[in-house]
Amino acid sequence: MSQVLHTPPPTQAPAGDDLAALAARHGLSVSGARPSLPEYVRQLWARRHFISAFATAKLTAQYSQAKLGQIWQVMNPLLNAAVYYFIFGVLLNTKHNVPDYVPFLVTGVFIWTFTQSSIMAGTRAISGNLGLVRALHFPRAALPISFALQQLQQLLFSMAALIVILLAFGVPVAVSWVLAIPALVLQFTFNAGVSMIVARMGAKTPDIAQLMPFVLRTWMYVSGVMWSIDKITSHDKLPHLVTILLELNPAAVYIDLMRFALIDSFHAASLPPHVWAAATGWALLAGIGGFIYFWKAEETYGRG
Repeated sequence: MSQVLHTPPPTQAPAGDDLAALAARHGLSVSGARPSLPEYVRQLWARRHFISAFATAKLTAQYSQAKLGQIWQVMNPLLNAAVYYFIFGVLLNTKHNVPDYVPFLVTGVFIWTFTQSSIMAGTRAISGNLGLVRALHFPRAALPISFALQQLQQLLFSMAALIVILLAFGVPVAVSWVLAIPALVLQFTFNAGVSMIVARMGAKTPDIAQLMPFVLRTWMYVSGVMWSIDKITSHDKLPHLVTILLELNPAAVYIDLMRFALIDSFHAASLPPHVWAAATGWALLAGIGGFIYFWKAEETYGRG
């Protein structure tokens, strides 16, 4: 009588739910998965020393090949100011009825350069550091924030030259100079937020870095860097909406705040209404919104 042999059924692979439970039981997570927002903030704070050191190292290396070295940190904005003074102040006579025009212009150029350089550096924060992004695990927001911090350090280094210019043109030291500190804090928050926005855009579309100089140049011309927005908007020739857009332009708001803090002839009447509220609102909108926008694509950086 023949015997029937029964082979055991093949072992089945664990189901998806079983795998998830197994991974959770052993503390495993998906590789490269985006952490929660609170955890992401915690990781970023834990690497604050790396952010500071990275920013300082980039600033030191920026002009390491130039013979004048770090002097170019001051020379670049000063040369830009000299060109703008000749074109706008002399040829176009925008200095007419603007007291202390040279301090007015140099302050505007220095503060605008801070925003411009932060955003330009942000466009390449991810795409220009793919080797670092792919080699090490860290919160990618550390890169655009560190570039914004680098530009803040450069601005603070250049402020010594700005103070010399202010004193040389008869602007006295005043208590209002203290207001420059909160103004710079708000501007840094705004710059870092916008840097994170363009960093995500630049990571996906590197061509953004080629387009951004044209966008920034247009933005500069409407931000009152070389001319007084107050003198233009005081006339009734402009539509009311255009006046509001010029006055609430975030770059113009931070420039006006620094002029108000440092130049005694730039009075409160020259400021747009509710200027501190506008400066704070722009900083919170760009800082928080830009951070969340960047975080949402955290797992995509360095891939593809």
